[in-house]
Amino acid sequence: QVQLVETGGGLVQAGASLRLSCVVSGRTLSTVLMAWFRQAPGKEREFAAGISRSGARTAYADSVKGRFTISRDNAKNTVYLQMNSLKPDDTAVYYCAANLRRDYWYIAPLSVREIDYWGQGTQVTVSS
Repeated sequence: QVQLVETGGGLVQAGASLRLSCVVSGRTLSTVLMAWFRQAPGKEREFAAGISRSGARTAYADSVKGRFTISRDNAKNTVYLQMNSLKPDDTAVYYCAANLRRDYWYIAPLSVREIDYWGQGTQVTVSS
């Protein structure tokens, strides 16, 4: 059983930065493709960023490209999402997500159907 626990959400003003963390247990991190999704009120859950098992490849939604950075520290079994230049449109619950089926080098924007495990979510609110 894989467990994902997110921390780091909060309330910030537009233009600020936040870093989300996701600690993974129950599985060696290098065996898991990791991603961050987000869900705004009244909207569907959407892919934000992903990182391959190797850590060498990343993918981003167009809406966050150039502002968000996903990274992983396999020694700490932790995945991060650095969010800069935050906008009110970034307000959402952010979910850490894991896919156990892709190979070592694979990364592409994922759909919710491709996710095997979810974290509980952390709220990010950006005020204007």
